Formats: sequence, C-alpha cells, structure tokens
Amino acid sequence: MVGTTLTQIRTHIEALADDGGEFTIVCGRTGERPVPTAGLTFEDRSTAVNAVRAAMQYRSALRRYDPQVPYYDLIVTQDGDEPTTPGSTTGWDETLGDESGGTPGFGDPNGSTQRGDRPERIEFCHSVAAAVFEALSDTGHRTVETAVMDAYFELAETTSSPDELCLRLLESMATELHLHLKSSEQADVLARAASRLPTPPESADSLEAMLGEMERLGLVGSYSCSSWTTDPDEETKSADITFTEYALSARDGRLPVLPVVLDLYRRRGAWKPISLHVTPVDDGWHGTLAVSAESSGVGLASVPIHSGASE
Repeated sequence: MVGTTLTQIRTHIEALADDGGEFTIVCGRTGERPVPTAGLTFEDRSTAVNAVRAAMQYRSALRRYDPQVPYYDLIVTQDGDEPTTPGSTTGWDETLGDESGGTPGFGDPNGSTQRGDRPERIEFCHSVAAAVFEALSDTGHRTVETAVMDAYFELAETTSSPDELCLRLLESMATELHLHLKSSEQADVLARAASRLPTPPESADSLEAMLGEMERLGLVGSYSCSSWTTDPDEETKSADITFTEYALSARDGRLPVLPVVLDLYRRRGAWKPISLHVTPVDDGWHGTLAVSAESSGVGLASVPIHSGASE
C-alpha cells in the first residue's frame, strides 16, 4: 500500500511519471488509458510496472465510492508498440493488472458493459467523479461527499446500466455541489478537480474543441459556437453556444453542467468561467458563456434555466 486515499495514491503515481518517458499504461483489451495514469509516461519498464500496481490500488479505492468503476487489464507498452486494433496485444507486455479477476459481468473481459453503453463516456464520467471526490477530500467537504454517495447508492438500487448510472452520478454530484457549497468554495473544488484531469494539447484550448470532445463522448448530439467577444476592459470574454441531445437532465429548474465546466477549467488556463446563462431551445440548449482572467471563478456545476433570452 502506497497510500490510503485517492489523493495520496495519485501523488505517488505522478511522482513516478516522467514527461519524456517512452512507457505508458493501457488496457490490453480496449487500448484505453484510464485514470489515474491517463496522459502519463514513465522512464523505464520497472517504474511503469510500479505505477500499474499503484493504479490498481487507486481504482480499487475509487470503487469504495463508486462500485461501477470499469475494470481494465492494465499493461505496460513502449512507444512504437501500438496495436493495430483495440484488444490486440502484438508488441505489448503481458497483462500486469487484471482488475476483473475473471468475474462475469461488468468486469468480464468478454463483455464489460451492457448493450447500448458507451465505454468511453463511462470512463470519462468516472474520471470526472474521481477528480471531484479527490478535490472534496482535499478541501475537507465531507458533508458533500456523504450527500453524493447517499444519492448514488439510492440510484444504484434502481439503475442497472453502468452508462445511465454514471450520468445520474454526475447530475447528483452537480446538484449537491450547488446545494452545499458557497460559490467560491464550489469554484475552488472545480478548479482543483480540473487540475486532476489530463491536460489537453495546447492547440485544443478552444471552446469548439471542448464541445467537440463532448460530442465525441456522446454527452451532446451536435453543437455550434460563436467566436469569443472581448469586453472593452479586456478582462472578460463571452461566447454563445448551442448544443442538442444533452445527456444530463435538468433538475429543479437547473441544468447540471459539471462535465462541461470542468473541461473549460482545464482548457482555458487563466480564463475562468464566471457565468453561463442557459435557455431551452428546440432539442437542446442555448448558452451565453463568460470567462474572466481576473476572477478566480464562480461555482457553475449547476446553473439556473432561464425562460428566454430577454431575461
């Protein structure tokens, strides 16, 4: 055991990583690079093997919060050893971390999800949830952690699909953040959580890149966005966005936008989201987003739904 909390284990793994390393950790069945080693490279094979062991411990600890966290067969691969198809292990190490234990069901290598589920979306949702749980732990917001878990276990009793369950988890998490934290506290949690997500390429910091990622993951069906408009003081920018078939549902007059806002935090750097005005449109939502280089951010995990653009 290298630690007892998600934060301690992740810190240990990040200490093992090397930005110039040639070795990465992937799932031998799917080719995915799951948290907490997504985006990390390691200097040599033995260090990467140690990271695999810590990653298994991390994902086991995460299942205490969320029993539906996907199972992976974690292996080490070197640059240039990419398989030609997902699941092919040509040029790869033997499996080092089989999380499933051969148990049929969600962790079974022959059928890890139910029909209609989206593995990438499930993993993304769990990555977001893990990052938020870590941030809540760091900041001592135990009441919110407990509230989220109570809501999650209640949902788990009635929701059999892992895909559906992880979406409802994000909705519950966004709601509890709004209900229990002041705006400044919520913004701090969101910024900390975003820092735990893989950093996108420098060329992918645009608003369109964020919406494109949401579309790829199936969190939105389609989207459009305007260019940024800079206010005269040059400290605030705003843009219009429209998206359809949003996977998260409105609750009590508010729209949970936790995954969208977290992705904005990690892409915009010094420009923090400070407002998101949303109104319903045909098959989706229209939003006016504002970001600021001077503000530390505003709590936007869940935002009020306005009835018209004139409000």
